[in-house]
Amino acid sequence: MHPTAKRFADEVRAEHGIEIDVREFPEGTKTAADAADAIDCDVSQIVKSIVMRVGDETVVVLTSGANRVDEAALATEFDADPAEVRSANASEVKEATGWSIGGVPPTCHANGCPILADPVFDDFDEIWAAAGTPEAVFRLTPDQLRELSNPRFVDVFE
Repeated sequence: MHPTAKRFADEVRAEHGIEIDVREFPEGTKTAADAADAIDCDVSQIVKSIVMRVGDETVVVLTSGANRVDEAALATEFDADPAEVRSANASEVKEATGWSIGGVPPTCHANGCPILADPVFDDFDEIWAAAGTPEAVFRLTPDQLRELSNPRFVDVFE
């Protein structure tokens, strides 16, 4: 297992007392479509961890692989000016989450930034999320997502 994926699995165990099964795909799972193809699941079952800046705040938005973040809705959720909503850059992602773009998991972030989640995840028995690297994922249920991430389930998605 890649050392970063192992670190993630170790952090989940230490912080939440849960053992996860990390699956690695050498061909990569950088996009939701790539991940769905590798796992053989519907793209909607892929949890994309989209890191956004809303004004001066960093927010992690857990989006279904079939959806996109609606920046205007995200601005409304935080009572912010839509002009102040943007994707975080690579250094902001790393600083806020402790993980690099493409491998940001839904939990075990460096800072306590707010986490929002797509309500569509409740339509599935299992979903899949990044496990620290662009090649690593792990399976979880919507209830486990709640336990691990404590997100607010809100509709800020296109």
